[in-house]
This record gives sequence, structure tokens and C-alpha cells, in this order.
Amino acid sequence: MPHASRMEPRNGNNQNQHQLLSVVVDDDESVRESLPDLLKEFGFAARAFSSAQEFLASDCVDLTSCLILDIAMPGMSGPELQQELKRRGKEIPIIFITGRRDEAIRAQVLKQGAAGFLLKPFRDTDLLAAIETALHGN
Repeated sequence: MPHASRMEPRNGNNQNQHQLLSVVVDDDESVRESLPDLLKEFGFAARAFSSAQEFLASDCVDLTSCLILDIAMPGMSGPELQQELKRRGKEIPIIFITGRRDEAIRAQVLKQGAAGFLLKPFRDTDLLAAIETALHGN
């Protein structure tokens, strides 16, 4: 996934943002490689996982400040992971990303508490705005 520009964190407070872990869960290798680099450019710590199961088995679940989550993945889907986290009492802000324009899924995940929903390919500025909204509210 190409990213057109380098961005600086809007609030200029890199020290605090490095404590915030943004996690990418996507079965697309190019997304797992590019998004963590972009998140680090924004000033966040970042990790990537290829599946919902891999994320759930990691030590990152309790450390995650914001989850960037693909909708359609083999095994457990993004919306299913959203429900599993709720079942476990984990209140992690989730930004869904997908290449499929599906208003029913979009409406469903937002109704269930997702902080954002972006269609691939998206602009760097749109991702940063979604993360800021997820972390700090509107």
C-alpha cells in the first residue's frame, strides 16, 4: 500500500505517543509491512499481526492503545475479533480498514463501537485523523 507523504504527529508530543501502541491486524503482507512504518512516522509504537488469533495469543492485547483491523481475514474476521475483545472486557479503540465497499458491514461495526472505518487505499492524513479520534474522541 503506497503512502504519499511523511507526516509529523499533530500535537508534537512524541514522548507520550511512543507509549501508545498501535497494532495492525491484516492478512495482507504489504499492509503489515507498510502501516507499522507509517505509524512510527506518526510517533506511535507499532506492531503487526497476520491474524486475529495471532494477536489474541500475543502479549500485546493489554498494551494496545489503538487497533487497526482488517474486516475480511481467514479464520476469525475483524468483526469477530471486535466481538471477542468485547467478550473479554477489552475496551480497545478499533479502526477498521477494508478494500470492500460494504455499507452493511460498515454500519454493523460502527454500531458495535468501532472508532473508525477506512476504505483501502486511504490517505495518510485520514489514518492519522482516525487514530486521533479513536484515542481522544471527536
